[in-house]
Amino acid sequence: MKAVIMAGGFGTRIQPLSSSKTKPMLPVVNLPMIEHVINAVKKGGITELVILLYFKPEMIRNYFGDGSEFGVNIKYVLPEEDFGTAGAVKQAGEYLDDVFLVVSGDLITDFHIDEIVHFHNNKNSAATICLTSVEDPLQFGVVITDKTGKILRFLEKPGWGEVFSDTINTGIYVLEPEILDYIPQNKVFDFSKDLFPLLMSKDITLYGYKASGYWRDVGNPSSYRETVMDILRGKADISIPGKLLEYQNSLFYSSGSYSCEDVLLEGVVVFGNNVYIGGKSEIINSCIGSNVSIGNNVAISESIIWDNIDIGDNCILDNCVICDNVILGKNVYMKNGGIVAENTEVGDFVVFEKDILVWPDKQIEEDSILSSNLIWGDKWKKSIFEGGKVSALTNVELSPELAAKLGAAVGSILPNNCYVVVSRDYHTASRMLKLSFLGGLLSAGVNAYDLRMSSLPLAKLQMSLKGAEMGIHFRQSGTHDKFAEILFMQKTGIPIDAPIEENIERVYFRESFRRAHHEDIGEIVDVTDSHDVYIKNQAEKIHTEQLKLKKLKLVVDLFNGTTTGIFPRLLNMLGMDTIILNAYRDQKKLAKSYRNINNSIEEIEKIVVTLNADLGLIIFQNGEKFRLVTSSDGALNTVSTVFLILKMVDMTTEKKMKAYLPVMLPNVLDRELKNIRVERGKSVGVKPEVIQEYDLYVDAEFNIAFTSYSFCPDAMYNVVKILEMLSSLEMSVENVLAMIPDFYFSHNVISCPFNKKGTVMRKMSEYSENLETFFMEGIKIRYNDQDVSVILIPDQYSANLHLYVESGNKDTDSDFALNLKEKIYKWIQE
Repeated sequence: MKAVIMAGGFGTRIQPLSSSKTKPMLPVVNLPMIEHVINAVKKGGITELVILLYFKPEMIRNYFGDGSEFGVNIKYVLPEEDFGTAGAVKQAGEYLDDVFLVVSGDLITDFHIDEIVHFHNNKNSAATICLTSVEDPLQFGVVITDKTGKILRFLEKPGWGEVFSDTINTGIYVLEPEILDYIPQNKVFDFSKDLFPLLMSKDITLYGYKASGYWRDVGNPSSYRETVMDILRGKADISIPGKLLEYQNSLFYSSGSYSCEDVLLEGVVVFGNNVYIGGKSEIINSCIGSNVSIGNNVAISESIIWDNIDIGDNCILDNCVICDNVILGKNVYMKNGGIVAENTEVGDFVVFEKDILVWPDKQIEEDSILSSNLIWGDKWKKSIFEGGKVSALTNVELSPELAAKLGAAVGSILPNNCYVVVSRDYHTASRMLKLSFLGGLLSAGVNAYDLRMSSLPLAKLQMSLKGAEMGIHFRQSGTHDKFAEILFMQKTGIPIDAPIEENIERVYFRESFRRAHHEDIGEIVDVTDSHDVYIKNQAEKIHTEQLKLKKLKLVVDLFNGTTTGIFPRLLNMLGMDTIILNAYRDQKKLAKSYRNINNSIEEIEKIVVTLNADLGLIIFQNGEKFRLVTSSDGALNTVSTVFLILKMVDMTTEKKMKAYLPVMLPNVLDRELKNIRVERGKSVGVKPEVIQEYDLYVDAEFNIAFTSYSFCPDAMYNVVKILEMLSSLEMSVENVLAMIPDFYFSHNVISCPFNKKGTVMRKMSEYSENLETFFMEGIKIRYNDQDVSVILIPDQYSANLHLYVESGNKDTDSDFALNLKEKIYKWIQE
């Protein structure tokens, strides 16, 4: 007999615990939940298993392998789509030629599996459903049986008015193989909603076996905590890993090394491996994972501590879950419960006022008081912005309610009756968030020019033409398909600065919104001519006749973005011979993974060569970024593109010009340019009054802007300028690139906890004492004897460091990067 374990769920209801782990892999008394299921199945005499995967399949597969280390034989099935519970089991049909058990991988039970199977066989049943009684049956399928166990009535997830029993479907089934014939192939089909009603309609008798013992559907964070506590209190006959040791009056289980002298243990306490607890601490009815360090005078009760945790002195934790890779500072107070998800740092003297949920990758500053769930944003302080942008999980963290509140906060800091420009991409989430935001904005007496679907360059042009106080753009993230972003722009089009962010945040957190009188509520003005205005504006700034004389053959990939309605028109106006790719709307492609982007680049490289085109162009989704593709060099990186433009401007300009470059951009062209004076400065927080002093401005992401046109990068304008300069020079891109000296440049992102950044930068400063060093932004070191420059800059928003290395030799560049990374990792560990 075989058992099918369903382990493909997303675990949405149990977030944030499932943010980095698939739900069946959540630790329950220091073992993955699904391992307890496997143990129960094995105890029932079944060792042949089929595990159905879907979400994060590698996590389960890597842990269990073929099952031999766990005393079972495992086959894995990974459906191509989410076909529902029964539909997924159908995918495993090739392994199911005899009676088989189906059980969920995300429940905890001590039911005797062999008794369920024995009942099924005695009844000669086609399908048997394991039943149990619960206090709250609303989340489950309610079932009524007769005295023989025959199921008379079945209702999936009723409302209270529909409840007819406290006996529910546990999600454990014993099925004959012919039942698979009633499940369609490659279609969404569920046991409770579809299969069982279908079988009953065909007069196929279903039996229910009412099991005795412990059963818990671990569906949300509360049930997770309660399940673990039930096991510790002995309510469930679940095996606890580790060796049972005598320690004071507690039941103490340990799976490895530990140190807990002068520590009080009470109730049932479970340790993983490598656990250290400081003196005068007490641990009561709690699970402690592996690689955990707990300070002195710490009180932990009825809590679950995962792996790789550092807890400071004098902390109090009651009814808490602390996930992997969390650092708690000293004197953290979580007396009223709480969940802290992975990769979070909590500063000293932080107070959790009630049962707070903190989502992953957060930074909570010392002395903070958390009174509500910290779902989004990387830092808990007065900061919800990252460089003028709000970015979070769509409709989970960044919800319509939050967008409306944010709109009211923005409106409250702006002058009464002023105008802002509002735009979006074509993703349905962007439309939803924009509409919600507008409600809050209008309530504060602020008007909006609504461009509806628009690329960022068009929106920024409209801001300038209409004298708007601010611009707000809603879009799908280009790197995270589940994230939405809201961009906030000053009058000049650049991101809002820190003082504006702080004003918005102050109103947002205090909820001190301005409410306009009912006669003064803002209005929405639809803007319908933005494309025509943009084309006209471009035509006035470009030598179109010169371009038409040199008709170039172009291959253009618009990446299913927001420029599809305008860039082809612009190129047509210029008389280009153009082949356009991906010029249709597809919201699934608005957020392309890096892998897919690389695949797209490879495709256009092949097309450019095949068609012998003069140039390939990739215009990214929102119209700010672009890539050039040549037949000989392929797709140019951003640094080479900046240098290409600088070189061409230098060769075509009739006046002396100034260019502002960030400090980490290579210096190879600084002395080569004859008509452009290069000046370098910091990459973030550059003010408009500084940018306006320069003819060319390169931002932190190496996007270039012609400031006489805009302070912001505009991919379409930049591409046309490149075409114009190529026409004037009567040269190809390859010809210009050949005039740029060889250089090698690498950018390395190094993970570093926030509390280690200062230490690493200090170590870097000490390391550079006898070298030529600059401190304009981060630390720059110049090795004159080897013609190498190194810059180390801490990331402003994430737990990362950025290491840039420039050299005239590829091997030297790689060696320096490797050696410095090794030093930095060592400094982080010290």
